[in-house]
Amino acid sequence: MQEEMKRRTKRIGLEVIKLLDELSNKLSARAIGNQIIRSSTSIGANYHAACRAKSTADFVNKLKIVEEEADETIYWLEMLVEIKERTASLLSETNEVLSIIVASINTTKNKMK
Repeated sequence: MQEEMKRRTKRIGLEVIKLLDELSNKLSARAIGNQIIRSSTSIGANYHAACRAKSTADFVNKLKIVEEEADETIYWLEMLVEIKERTASLLSETNEVLSIIVASINTTKNKMK
């Protein structure tokens, strides 16, 4: 499961990069692009870091960062849905990853109790 999530979280960042390469160079597209490229690539980077957590608490903290970045990416993808129709599938994938991360946080927290 961990390797699958690494692949999925990395793919979100890669797909956002491809999507942004197709956008116009207008100020609005650049502004959204700057935000979403940071948050979307951070999902995979921080999930990767979570896999190397030093403790259970560190694992949960790193997954919380993944949760925040995935949520922010969803916000920016929702903005882009108006611009590009294919963004909807990327939005769906990011929502699924966010749900898995939240479930993992909750499961881990419950085990800590």
